Amino acid sequence: MFDLSPTEWTAIQLSLRVAAVATLVATPLGIALAWLLARRDFWGKSLVDAAIHLPLVLPPVVTGYLLLLTFGRRGLVGAWLADHLGIVFAFRWTGAALACGIMAFPLLVRPIRLSIEAVDRKLEQAAGTLGAAPWRVFLTITLPLALPGVLAGMVLGFAKALGEFGATITFVSNIPGETQTISSAIYSLIQTPDGDAAALRLVAVSIVIALAALVASEWFARRATKRLHGN
Repeated sequence: MFDLSPTEWTAIQLSLRVAAVATLVATPLGIALAWLLARRDFWGKSLVDAAIHLPLVLPPVVTGYLLLLTFGRRGLVGAWLADHLGIVFAFRWTGAALACGIMAFPLLVRPIRLSIEAVDRKLEQAAGTLGAAPWRVFLTITLPLALPGVLAGMVLGFAKALGEFGATITFVSNIPGETQTISSAIYSLIQTPDGDAAALRLVAVSIVIALAALVASEWFARRATKRLHGN
């Protein structure tokens, strides 16, 4: 069942690399936005929150097409990046990481925001009255207490990035060895004669990884609840 071919291993390894890069790059921005939404009131807050969650409700193909218009070789941002910095996202694995990061971002931010909101603000205020700067309060009080939620968000974001298909294939196509992730490899195999066995192997791998991620996320969430309640 798990006698994977070199092509299948390549798709799995690429998926893991893309998901890992997408999660690690998105996490700092996710923490910053989660803190902003949890701790600050400002004009347009609902709009920012809606924009963060927009990839969840938009068709993934729409997100991928917007990425192509923006970060493609002739896109609004992509043309400048290619001409001045030599950075190209379209039809590259880095573009797959960008698409996966955007699609996974809402699932990453939500648990972090909830975890920060659950932190007792009296602890932060006490640290402030003792002379701690806001950034120090965040690093020594808020972030450690919210860490299980951060980890839960990272795991969920990683799992979502690992299974992303629509935005990725629209933005970077389905190039074996370069942008062909597990999802796009399965898509190719089910359209290939005698490709069912290979597709089933990749489906099984996807299920195992997704289940492991969901179990880990639930464990981290429970740890966050126990920690916040002093258990």
